[in-house]
Amino acid sequence: MGMKGKTARVSEKFPGVEWVEGTGSFITVDTQRCTGCGNCMKVCLADCYEVAGGKARIKGLDLCMECGSCWYVCAEEAIAFTWPKGGTGFRTRWG
Repeated sequence: MGMKGKTARVSEKFPGVEWVEGTGSFITVDTQRCTGCGNCMKVCLADCYEVAGGKARIKGLDLCMECGSCWYVCAEEAIAFTWPKGGTGFRTRWG
């Protein structure tokens, strides 16, 4: 796997998946809208979120699979999600 000239990371937690660096900021949490319900934490397979001080925050996007589930389940529309720019981010050998 991997793209010529781009460095990919892998994780034992998700075999067959790689992450190509350079995604930039593609998920943000608006703390003014967030109620701290924790729905984003419940659906995130990569454990990217935590609730601290009554608000959700991103712990890290290193294992994010760009599924958009966090954005979809946020009733307050506090999560802004876009896919990373082409050639970066999550990739799997299965499509």
